[in-house]
Amino acid sequence: MSSLRLVFLGSPPFGVPVLEALLASSHRVLAVITPPDRPRGRGRVVEESPLAARARAADVPVVQPETTKDAAFVERLAAFDADVLVVASYGEILRRNVLELCPHGALNVHGSLLPRWRGASPIQRAIIAGDPETGVSVQRMVLALDAGDVLLERRTSIGPDETSGELFERLAVLGGEAIVEALDRIARGDAVYRPQDPAGVTHAPKLTKADGVLDWAQSAEVLQRLVRGVNPWPGARTTLPDGRELEVLRARVLPEAHDLPPGTLLIDAAGRPRPAVVTGAGTLELVEVKPAGRGAMDATAFLRGARLDPGARLGCVTGSQG
Repeated sequence: MSSLRLVFLGSPPFGVPVLEALLASSHRVLAVITPPDRPRGRGRVVEESPLAARARAADVPVVQPETTKDAAFVERLAAFDADVLVVASYGEILRRNVLELCPHGALNVHGSLLPRWRGASPIQRAIIAGDPETGVSVQRMVLALDAGDVLLERRTSIGPDETSGELFERLAVLGGEAIVEALDRIARGDAVYRPQDPAGVTHAPKLTKADGVLDWAQSAEVLQRLVRGVNPWPGARTTLPDGRELEVLRARVLPEAHDLPPGTLLIDAAGRPRPAVVTGAGTLELVEVKPAGRGAMDATAFLRGARLDPGARLGCVTGSQG
């Protein structure tokens, strides 16, 4: 089997395990294209991205254009004379002149089982929707978003307590394995592309901070999935009775029901609030939280020091309770 010459376009963190798999394969990575390094952290210091660092450690040229639409960049990309482009979480829509640059086109490693969850947040949306499984798809890129024919997919179950951050890491590794197999098929000449079924299309638009606000009128099951799906970003958030924000990092559904207003914190035998919240259907136990300006902590320990009154309601600032 002959090896393919490829140029990789990606960004961290999803792109790093994919690049690792490509570097370890029989195929040759001619260059890595990744966005420019940006200021990070409180000091706003410009640091090299993990993807660029890994490429340079492997003596692979790194190109960091402000945009792929620049004619000079396209000319430089063409000069590598690659057989195929491989894309993983690059973050920019590629134009036709880039997609058609190589004999085998451009292949995208996408974190869902296409056509389900086309778009920017497929991993998060799968958890939020309660999908029992997900996976990665290797698809031929076309001008329409994530609409190209699928060459290969790999499936995996979603754990009952798995967060999007944890699933993200697993799918990145799975994506690396999948793209190497896809390239092997092309090199052998037995690659078969499957058109996507239009009836199965769902969309995964980019998440915003508003997507993380907990609506206690929803069921405990729906809320628990949201907590998992928006961890680590944008984070599931509610407010304490005094208006301070509280981020919920982990939660679980309790097999109990209470005839109290949604958002009400239940009390223990001593009459103190416990980390169990009444929802529109069922009860959600808070396991780990992050108060504003503080680090992650056990929810029981937080409530012990929060000095909330019995009957306090989350998401309902004092004075607005009905």
